[in-house]
Amino acid sequence: MEKIDATNLTKDLLEEVTARTGLNISSARKTAEAIISEVKSVGLKAVIKYAQIFDRFRRVSIRLVKNEIEDAIQGLDSRSKNAIHTAFENILAFHNPQKPVDYSVETAEGVLCERKFVSIENVGLYIPGGSAVLPSTVLMLGVPAMIAGCKRVVLVTPASEKVEPAVIYAASLCGISEIYAVGGAQAVAMLAYGVEGVERVDKIFGPGNQFVTAAKMAVATDGSGCSIDMPAGPSELLIIADETADARFVAADLLSQAEHGTDSQTILLSTSEMLINEVEQELAQQMSLLPRKKEMEGSLSNSRLVKVANMEDAFTISNKYAPEHLIINTKDAGMLKNKVINAGSVFIGQWSPESAGDYASGTNHSLPTSGYARATGGVAVESFMKGITFQELSKDSLQRISETVVTLAEIEKLEAHAAAVKTRMSP
Repeated sequence: MEKIDATNLTKDLLEEVTARTGLNISSARKTAEAIISEVKSVGLKAVIKYAQIFDRFRRVSIRLVKNEIEDAIQGLDSRSKNAIHTAFENILAFHNPQKPVDYSVETAEGVLCERKFVSIENVGLYIPGGSAVLPSTVLMLGVPAMIAGCKRVVLVTPASEKVEPAVIYAASLCGISEIYAVGGAQAVAMLAYGVEGVERVDKIFGPGNQFVTAAKMAVATDGSGCSIDMPAGPSELLIIADETADARFVAADLLSQAEHGTDSQTILLSTSEMLINEVEQELAQQMSLLPRKKEMEGSLSNSRLVKVANMEDAFTISNKYAPEHLIINTKDAGMLKNKVINAGSVFIGQWSPESAGDYASGTNHSLPTSGYARATGGVAVESFMKGITFQELSKDSLQRISETVVTLAEIEKLEAHAAAVKTRMSP
């Protein structure tokens, strides 16, 4: 990891410390758009073709049948089931209160305005496959979709033959039975436009590699495509720690994020040079005992150990960076949480590892990356819903606000808008 002394925090140094590896999907976008175009014109054959090329797909059908789902659930070991079920219960408990409440307001006498929240009818959940099995992502997306009351929830995940039983079990807890063993840009295109036997969805959720992200962004900007949750960039973790932090814990947290992939980025901000040196030693020692060494080495080459003068500078850097995950591992860490302005999810104190939020504390791990935390939060129940506004006016109430409406319409030179009111007010 690069060491940076930021005890004299200048504007240029702030930019250097908060620089990202970046979400660069320009080359992936060309590939993704070519696949999308072929899926739109050819349909299911194109989906299967690319699944065979990229994921060695060799199933009879892309959709899992009822018996296949039941067998997978029955065959999953009890330890895995218990862990998934416990996580499900915690995530459900945290997300249940998020469901938005309808409301109505009489903004003026006789003018009744309402906002009603309605679930998105058809949603698609993209669950990555690759080198990791991710039942946790199924729960993070499936639970809020279930609470929101989405009529149809479709799950896609790449597989050559069998979908991982843990993924299927997590889906079953969320009431999801429409599961397809395909991934990549071809799965995104299938969800967005529909193919033979698979109806399109209205919004796609879930992370993926650069081709999946490129495909999601492409369909979101196509008038005939569909909405998406957010672009998913490389995973990020920023830790703020002082001299009271245990170097073993800090190093373990950094490595837990670094193992996601070579493009993941981690940053340690500390007021203690001794801690930084101890963490550097711990990283080498702990990494030698872990299996995903290649991923971690690549990630740490993009990462930084930063000495700061004080906590004010640490939070200035953190809020500028707007990390996906933020750990505050300091004395009286809870007293510092109000300094957080930009972050996806925050972990307070030495006993709150980022891993807890990834799996079972209850908060959602589908979070904004690449600085998007400056403007948006993570996936929540409302992500699967939409607010529809209603208004009802009587003749008298329209009369009372007619002058305001007509005047504003005329200021904007939209005479037909004014006329729609004038016509009603004329004898």
